[in-house]
Amino acid sequence: MKQLLCTKKPAIFLAVGLALFWVKSGYAQQEDVAKYPSRPITLIIPLLAGAPGDIAARLISKDAERILGQPIVPANKPGGATSIGVAAIAKAKPDGYTIGYGAHSGVFIGPLLEKLPYHPLKDLKPIIQFGNSLFSVAVRTDSPFKSFKDLTSYARQNPKKLTYASTGTTSMQYFVVNQVFKKEKLEVTHIPFKGSPEGHVSLLGGHIDFIVDTIVYPLVEAGKERTLLILNDQRAEEFPNIPILKDLGYDIPTPMILNIMGPTGIPDGIIKKLEDAFTKAMKEPGFIKGMKENLRFPIFYRNSRDLGEYVTRGFETYEKILKEMGPVK
Repeated sequence: MKQLLCTKKPAIFLAVGLALFWVKSGYAQQEDVAKYPSRPITLIIPLLAGAPGDIAARLISKDAERILGQPIVPANKPGGATSIGVAAIAKAKPDGYTIGYGAHSGVFIGPLLEKLPYHPLKDLKPIIQFGNSLFSVAVRTDSPFKSFKDLTSYARQNPKKLTYASTGTTSMQYFVVNQVFKKEKLEVTHIPFKGSPEGHVSLLGGHIDFIVDTIVYPLVEAGKERTLLILNDQRAEEFPNIPILKDLGYDIPTPMILNIMGPTGIPDGIIKKLEDAFTKAMKEPGFIKGMKENLRFPIFYRNSRDLGEYVTRGFETYEKILKEMGPVK
């Protein structure tokens, strides 16, 4: 009997030790959530500074940081059609102090076309959607192309002569417009750029014929660019007279969402604090004015759960499309 008790003691001590560890860890996590945030939060933006998506992410974060009581510090990590920045979000420590903008190309396209160090459905935690990007086909105002039909007609008669910019072959906008060109059997020369600002500089300098990118409203308002087509599946209230894909007979999904995401594993309590703060920020006059008057981006809300479901549906849809096309096995 004595020998039996002795053999059981290590197991008993181990069980008690593990129980104390888990209790202590639980208290520590609760304490971390209660104190969060106690220091600045890094906001990774997978775009060049000055790009419309960058401006939108900074805009909402400015109000959110006041609500949270700690600075939200933007950190631009462009490249790889946004996959470099999205990877940095996915691989960050899941403590709520590194979050970011989960750009659509890095979430819905890049992981399906190349091997990346993250999976959007496994490694990213959606927090909130606060708007939609508006992507378009744009030309300089002195361009002879007054409509998208003018552009495609010229391209049909002059194969490979037209040149256009995007942020890379794994970007959402490139994929969408490329499907249009394939359907129309057009040959157009693509020139990839690292970010939006570089592409627009090249367009305005006359080095390319058109650009496929986010609408830069200040350039449109200043009369420097003319928008021919909006690459979204819903008509934009901000640009009621510009046709969208469906108007021209193109049925291509375009989940181009403005959002905040973090790495998987952030405690639920911290996710809730972030979701609440960014939701309140969406109601602030500064954010609303910036989105509606300066960027001309639609404000659109999805909470953490709904955004997660939307991202899953969008990724699975694009996975199916790309498998049918051939790039994804």
